[in-house]
Amino acid sequence: MKKAEKAERILRTLDELFPEVPIPLDHVDPFTLLVAVLLSAQTTDVRVNMVTPALYAKARTPKAMARLSVEEILGFIRTCGLAPTKAKHVKALAKILVAEHGGRVPSTFAELEALPGVGHKTASVVMAQAFGHAAFPVDTHIHRLAARWGLSTGTTVETTERDLKAVFPKETWNKLHLQIIYFGREHCPALRHDLATCPICSWAASAKRKKLEAARSSPKARRAKSRPAR
Repeated sequence: MKKAEKAERILRTLDELFPEVPIPLDHVDPFTLLVAVLLSAQTTDVRVNMVTPALYAKARTPKAMARLSVEEILGFIRTCGLAPTKAKHVKALAKILVAEHGGRVPSTFAELEALPGVGHKTASVVMAQAFGHAAFPVDTHIHRLAARWGLSTGTTVETTERDLKAVFPKETWNKLHLQIIYFGREHCPALRHDLATCPICSWAASAKRKKLEAARSSPKARRAKSRPAR
């Protein structure tokens, strides 16, 4: 099956499974989305949604956030991974938004990626979900599934993003990246996944890929991986 045919079938399958895809991070505007996405690195969306209400009740705007100390911000987000670094980034980007952008979140990739703690993936999420700009944020779920489905051989998320943009229509990107994330969480886990019974992997993954992952998921392979090195 050619990549274009595979991509078309994947789109149909995902539209059937996830016709509506709510944004998983709670927010009310571009700023609260930006902060939530920044906090979500190495942290679950559930955890972020648990800590942000109290933080936003205290400081929902860049101006209010800039007035908080790093220690105060840390107090709200302490249970998130890498919290000390994230607290510094949130404080710093809030000050920059006030000083250089009139207290607004900029709507270009270059300006977003210039903010502390904001990489290309975070900028892509904000551009897509806050401003409706066509973007294809690639997280670990999407990176993993693109490889399983034979849509990318990239070893980096940047390469995977390029490959997926080349095969899927631009008008599908903003919804599709969320559909793939939901699919990965509900149907296509990283470990002990039976590709042969998966709604997409069963026909999209190559025989070689199925055999490789079956071997990795075998009890023998799991025991060898868990055995301490000598």
